[in-house]
Amino acid sequence: MKEFTFTYPARVHFGEKTAKKSLQAELGSMGKTVMLAYGGGSIKKNGVYEELLEILKAAGKTVTEFSGIMSNPTYAKVQEGAKLARECKADLVLAVGGGSVIDCCKIVCAQAVTDKDLWDLEMVQHKASSAAPILLGAVVTASGTGAEMNGGAVITNEAAKIKGGMFAAAPRFAILDPEYTMSLPRMQVLSGAFDTLSHAMETYFGRSDRDNVSDEVALAVMRSTVVNMRTLLKDLNDYTVRSNLMWTSAMAENGILKVGRLTDFECHQMEHQLGAYTDCNHGQGLAVL
Repeated sequence: MKEFTFTYPARVHFGEKTAKKSLQAELGSMGKTVMLAYGGGSIKKNGVYEELLEILKAAGKTVTEFSGIMSNPTYAKVQEGAKLARECKADLVLAVGGGSVIDCCKIVCAQAVTDKDLWDLEMVQHKASSAAPILLGAVVTASGTGAEMNGGAVITNEAAKIKGGMFAAAPRFAILDPEYTMSLPRMQVLSGAFDTLSHAMETYFGRSDRDNVSDEVALAVMRSTVVNMRTLLKDLNDYTVRSNLMWTSAMAENGILKVGRLTDFECHQMEHQLGAYTDCNHGQGLAVL
């Protein structure tokens, strides 16, 4: 295996009702003002919003909301969030949703603390920002991307017609409650699972020596994802299946599969540009490719 330094960024709280059990403790040391970020408002329909708001208020936090994050988050939305985070002087950004919400907030946390344009800095100058980002926490309501496990984010620059990977703030903690995913429609659950499968597969088909443990773990993640996807076809509301898919999603992108080896993410790179031009669902785009 190649040389590596491995860091596991997020503290993970996994299981039913884990937000009520663990979130308030996490909030205790993370300042007064929280920017609560989410997407199109589904969390208000399934009860997640009310539950989290109650926890935030019980912890004595001042809450500012940043909503409307789209499925393929744009750089313009990042700038909107960064402006709001500066105005409210956010100590913590709490991203509630799937990979799109979490990815957007990663760059928001970094952009809010610098006057430099992060797209130009990263994508043109190929440099990293030196400013410490705002603290970020994640509450996962749609699994598949594993976004809560790392500092990478996929952002669409509509003006440049480019959907590309950026690197900024990794979540300090992640709340993974399978119950929070139960209201997702069937196709979204399966699309997320295919994203997980593709993460593990594209890592596995990179370059490595034979018989290494990273590849063995990747095979286990792929096998578990496929088995649980097939079971899901029989019963969409199977809690055990949802919990298994939530954890395979996290395992596929927490860095463990990638240590000591080179990866091959050409399928993802192609899908990103497909998404930049068509705004298609990420998992479905990967499945087609």
